[in-house]
Amino acid sequence: MSYSQQVFDELSARYSYQPEFLQAVQEVLSTLQPALDKNPAYQKNKILERITEPERVIHFLVQWVDDKGEIQVNRGYRVQFNSAIGPYKGGLRFHPTVNEGVLKFLGFEQIFKNSLTGTPIGGGKGGSDFDPKGKSDNEIMRFCQAFMVQLFRYIGATVDVPAGDIGVGGREIGYLYGAYKRLTTSYEGVLTGKGLNFGGSLARTEATGYGTVYFAQEMLKDRGDSLEGKVCAVSGAGNVAIYCCEKLIQVGAKPVTVSDSRGTIYDPNGINVEILKQVKEVERASLTRYAELVPTAKYTPVAEYPEGKHLVWTIKCDAAFPCATQNELNLEDAKTLLANGCKCVAEGANMPSTIDAINAFLASGIAYGPAKAANAGGVATSQLEMEQNASMSAWTFDEVDGKLHNIMINIYKNAAETAKEFGVEGNLVLGANIAGFRKVADAMIAQGVL
Repeated sequence: MSYSQQVFDELSARYSYQPEFLQAVQEVLSTLQPALDKNPAYQKNKILERITEPERVIHFLVQWVDDKGEIQVNRGYRVQFNSAIGPYKGGLRFHPTVNEGVLKFLGFEQIFKNSLTGTPIGGGKGGSDFDPKGKSDNEIMRFCQAFMVQLFRYIGATVDVPAGDIGVGGREIGYLYGAYKRLTTSYEGVLTGKGLNFGGSLARTEATGYGTVYFAQEMLKDRGDSLEGKVCAVSGAGNVAIYCCEKLIQVGAKPVTVSDSRGTIYDPNGINVEILKQVKEVERASLTRYAELVPTAKYTPVAEYPEGKHLVWTIKCDAAFPCATQNELNLEDAKTLLANGCKCVAEGANMPSTIDAINAFLASGIAYGPAKAANAGGVATSQLEMEQNASMSAWTFDEVDGKLHNIMINIYKNAAETAKEFGVEGNLVLGANIAGFRKVADAMIAQGVL
C-alpha cells in the first residue's frame, strides 16, 4: 500500500463523519504519490500525517439577540490549518450548512491554494451556521459583533487574517472589523475585503471572478485558443459569479447563465451584469427579480431541474465556470457538458466538481482548471490588501488588477510546468497539487517538528 493511501485510510476511519473533508483530502493525496516517491524525506518526516491535521480548531458559542428581543444561539468556528509559510489566511462562511467538516475541507484546500499564489500566507477557514438571509442589518450587526467577541483573541495581522466567503460580504466584514477594533483598540490589517475608506483594496471585490477568467485565458492560450466569442455557462450569482461574468464580457465572451439556491437564469443574449449587480448587491433579491427586469431572460426554479443535474450545465456552451459552491457539478453534469462540446472548465468556487466529474474532465483532455489554482485570485488579492495595510498605502485599481493578472499567469505556469515535470502534461490537478504541496512541505521540514 502506498504512503498516501495508508494516510488516507487512517483519516477515513477517524473522520468518517466529515465527507467533504475526506473528499478534499482524497483529491489531493491521490495525486501526490509521484512527488512522495521522488523525495523520501516527505514520508520520513511524516508530512502527510501532519499536513492533513489542523494545527488548531477553535469551536465557540455565539449568542445574540434578534429584532424581536429573542436570544438566538449559533455555533462559530475557526480552523487554523497550517502556518508553515505565513499567517493563517482564509475566509469566513456564514451559512446553515457550516460545520467543522466543511471548514476543514475549505481550510485544507486553502493551504495549497495560498501556496500557489507565491505569497507568504498559510491556510485557514472559519465561519458559523448563522444564515444572513432574511435578517435585518441590525441583526447581522449584532451577530457579527457577538461572533467577533469570541474570535478576536485568536486572530491578528501576523497571526490569522480572515476574509469573506459565502454569506460574508462587505457589510459583514465592516461589522466584524468594527468589533475587532473596539475589542483590541488596534487599527490593523486583521481582516481583508474591508471597505475602501478603512483599509480595503481596490479590485478585491472583483478578484476571484476576474482571476478565474485570467486562468482560463492562460489554459486556452496554451492550446492556441482564447475566450473571445465563446458562449459561457456560469453558476452562482454571488460575488465570484458576478465578476466572472463581468470579466468574460470584457474579454469578448458571452456568459448566458447565472444561478442561485432557488433557480437558474438563462439568457441567450448574454447576462446583463449591471442588472445582476442591482438585483444581488443592492436589492439582495432572488433571480426571479432579474427575470422581471430582463425580458429575454428565462427563469427556471430548482424544482424543475432535470433529475440528477444542475440546469446550468445542460446549456450548450464552449466554456463552463462553476462559481457557486462545493459539489455543484456531478458526473452526469460533466458528461452533459462534454457531449455539448464544452472545451474549457475553470472553477471559481471551492471544490465545485465531484471527484467523478474531475476524472471525466481529465480523461476528455479538455482545458480543466481546478479550484485551488483557478480561484486563487481572491486570496491573492487579499494578501495584496495585507501588503497595503502593512505599508499604510493604497494602490490604484489598475495596479492591483495588474498584480492579480500576473499572479494568475504564474499560478498557471507553475501548475503546467509541474505537471510536465511528472510526465502528465496538461493535468493541472496533479500539477497544482504537487506545486502547492512541495512549498509547504519543504517549509515544514525546515522548521522542524513543532
